[in-house]
This record gives sequence, C-alpha cells and structure tokens, in this order.
Amino acid sequence: MDLSLISLALTDFRSYASARLDLASGPVVLHGPNGAGKTNLLEAISLLTPGKGLRNATAVEMGRREPGEATGRPWAVSVELDDETRLGTGVPGPGAARRIVRINGETAQPGRLLDHLRPVWATPEQDRLFSDARAERLKFFDRLVFAADPDHAASVSAYEKALRERLRLLNDAQEGREADPVWLDALEARLAEAGARAAFARVAALHALQAAIDARGDRPFPQADLGLAGEAEAMVEGGAEGAEVVSALRAGFARARARDGAAGRSLFGPHRTDLTALHREKRRPAAEGSSGEQKALVLNLILAQIARLADQPAAPILLLDEAPAHLDEGRRAALFDEIVALKLQAFMTGTERALFAGLDGRAQFVRIAGGALEAG
Repeated sequence: MDLSLISLALTDFRSYASARLDLASGPVVLHGPNGAGKTNLLEAISLLTPGKGLRNATAVEMGRREPGEATGRPWAVSVELDDETRLGTGVPGPGAARRIVRINGETAQPGRLLDHLRPVWATPEQDRLFSDARAERLKFFDRLVFAADPDHAASVSAYEKALRERLRLLNDAQEGREADPVWLDALEARLAEAGARAAFARVAALHALQAAIDARGDRPFPQADLGLAGEAEAMVEGGAEGAEVVSALRAGFARARARDGAAGRSLFGPHRTDLTALHREKRRPAAEGSSGEQKALVLNLILAQIARLADQPAAPILLLDEAPAHLDEGRRAALFDEIVALKLQAFMTGTERALFAGLDGRAQFVRIAGGALEAG
C-alpha cells in the first residue's frame, strides 16, 4: 500500500475558488468549523473513481457559484500520485451534466481510474446504514464490490439502463400505448444477463468480506455476519450455474410485467436485493443497534474491505467524514492505530482537533477556515 496522493488541487469546486494541498503519505486530519469545506475535500477525492462520489451529487451541483449566478462554474479536481501519475476530473463548461476524466493529461473512461486509485468512504449518513432504506445499503455494498471488481460497475450500469427502458415500455402499455413484446423480451434478456453477473459478483465479494471480517478476530470493533437477501443471490449461494440464474431471472421478469406496469416501478430483480448484517456478539440484527453500534459495524466492514484490497494493483484511499463522532475513546484510539499500522493514507474530518489527539506526531493536520487551508 505504498501508493499515495502527494497533492490535491481544486478549481471552482464547491466552496473553493482555488486550492492546493500538498499531502503526506499517512493519515491526514482536516479540522475546522462546520461549513468550512472539510467534506468538500473528501468529496473531491471520492470523484476519482467511477460514480457520483460520496455525496451522490450531480456534476452540475459541484460547480462553485457566485451570488446571482444561475449555474455552477466549470470545475476541476486533480491529484498527483507518488508514482508521478496525474488524475483529474471535472466539467468543461457551465451547467455541463457529464464530467470528464483525464489520466496523465489524456481523456479516459472513468473505469480506468480504478487502475490507480480506489477510494473507500464512510459518512455520517451511514451511521444508521443497517436501519436505513434497503436501496442505500445495496448501493453501499455495490461500491464495495466494484472497488475490487471493476466489471461489476459495468454490470450494474447495464442492468439499471435496461430496467429503466423496460419500465418505460410497461408504463406506456398502462397508458394505452402498445408495448412491443419483442423489445420487452430483448430488454429482459439483457436484464437477466447483467443481473446474473451482478449476483455472482456480489456473492463472491460477500464471502471475501466475511473472511476478512473473521480474520480481524477480536478487534475493538464489533463483527457482523453478513448476508444477501435476493432471489438471484440465493440461487448462486445454492450452487446454480450462470445459465440457470439467467433463465430464472428472465422468467421472473416476464411474470412481473403486469404487476410492474400497474405499480409503476420494478418489483422484481437483483436491484431488490438487500444486505443483511447480524451483530455477532449480541446475536441480533444490526438494524436494532444504536447509531454508535452501527457506525462501529460499518467501520469494521470498511477496514475489512481495505484488507481485501491489499493485493490489488491500485491502493485504497480511506475517506472518513466525521469519523470520531459516536465512537468512544477506546474505539477512536483503535481506529487511529489500525490506520497507522496499515500504512494507509486516510483523510479524516472533524470539528475539533482534540478528537484526533491520538494521531499527534503520526498524521498531517490541516485546519480549514474561510476557504483557507493551513497547517496545524
């Protein structure tokens, strides 16, 4: 895990007109008052991977706006790694909806970012991940899957595109316009194939993560027994071959046409899968735990993810927004010790520097106030 960021530069991104930060290789603590722009820096780094980043925002939302400006300005985020690779992303014009990616100055597909960098993050919104909406848990888990298996992102994207097209046809049928059965068959074939690929990838990732959690032993963070509640994933767990899963999904989509059309949403398929977790020590669902317990379970899961990424060609970068919140002193110290022991570049935010006293002499401290970045 020697690879790390050595600089971060922003132009017209969120609250920053222009900013540059030279970085140490280990932990980086970003502290300052609420609204100072700490999370904006984490979000900028999270965009150096496919997807919408840790806020799940659109490219249009990220451009800085002056009073009176109707749309955000063109913005850019760039980093340099210690192997001299330069990664960048941004939008070329005001209101542009799609961001572009550049690697060493050349335009590239977003998936190529995973050849160099694999950000993993935890945010305050995940403090109640296991009692939050099912879709949010699945989105969180899918990000963990494609961090080690970039092809999974393409499978999920293909699946979601075909799902939207199918639902549009079914809605047309509800409004009296005839849906082309041949086109529906073709879309459901694509859905079944992409959904089956996603299910196999999820199950493989689940087993790898569970093994990594188990290998962590009696660390201070509670352990979870993970599961996937989904028909396709259950078939994979049961030993079904790929063709069997594809066939079952195609049949299921065909049966669900009338119901999905009437409901105006898709009620069958791998997008309905849920990530389940059982607090091992207490033998109860994680959803029943407090915010602090759920946060500790999520942190243990993320540290297990970091461990399973250790042999990947691209180094993981850990982004922890308000990490110390809801952690007692013992767990906070244990988190810091693990980050240092893993030789991990981790970016952590907090309002009070004192919360990170356990990292004195072991981390780079940056104070953020009024858009300025200051050492200390």
